[in-house]
Amino acid sequence: MVVLLVLPHILYTPSILNSLSFSTQVSSPLKAAASHSLSDIEPLPSGSEAHWEVVERILFIYAKLNPGIAYVQGMNEIVGPIYYTFATNPNGAWREHAEADTFFCFTNLMAEIRDNFIKSLDDSQCGITAKMERVYSTLKEEDEELYLRLQEQNIKPQFFAFRWLTLLLSQEFVLPDVIRIWDSLFADENRFDFLLKVSCAMLILIRDQLLEGDFTVNMRLLQDYPLSDGDVLPILKKAKELQDSK
Repeated sequence: MVVLLVLPHILYTPSILNSLSFSTQVSSPLKAAASHSLSDIEPLPSGSEAHWEVVERILFIYAKLNPGIAYVQGMNEIVGPIYYTFATNPNGAWREHAEADTFFCFTNLMAEIRDNFIKSLDDSQCGITAKMERVYSTLKEEDEELYLRLQEQNIKPQFFAFRWLTLLLSQEFVLPDVIRIWDSLFADENRFDFLLKVSCAMLILIRDQLLEGDFTVNMRLLQDYPLSDGDVLPILKKAKELQDSK
């Protein structure tokens, strides 16, 4: 059986995966990762490919076309919400193209955030370390008391902001909230500066708990963010205030 892949000029057959030594390095972790990121989507009709197979293929082809990055753990958390949005579109004609549309959007998004996934760039000006430090520098400007408290407890931004920034908060909230945050994020011309403001807003909105808590309590808060009233709108509102104050 031959299946037309997300790229119209590439055909996928089982023998392709088997014949590529690269596939043994990539396809196994992709199966687990792709399956993990799509638990909220209803199963496809009998006889259709599983959603995780579609996402696995998207990630595999991306890795093949971008060997400098290949597949890095966490990419499934980026592609998952994109695929979910297309695959659950009430318009059947749009749903038919969910795989191709997801691949296109994922590739364009990765073109903007790829530096986060390249380890050799971690300590460069464009790397993830500099971005994490900017979260703390922004916090220092907006709430020095909270900043000093986290510094006093030796809570480094790497302990929580790495995941926040690299995965665009996709692991911090339930999927509908992630999509709501991404909607605001991608609509902003300076979207990744806005992501830093969102991260800072998240800290400020739980400042009372962070000021009262010890290291253990605060690490738990930052790694399992307590969403007040199950609503991300206060976070986005605060982030917009921080952005507009500059």
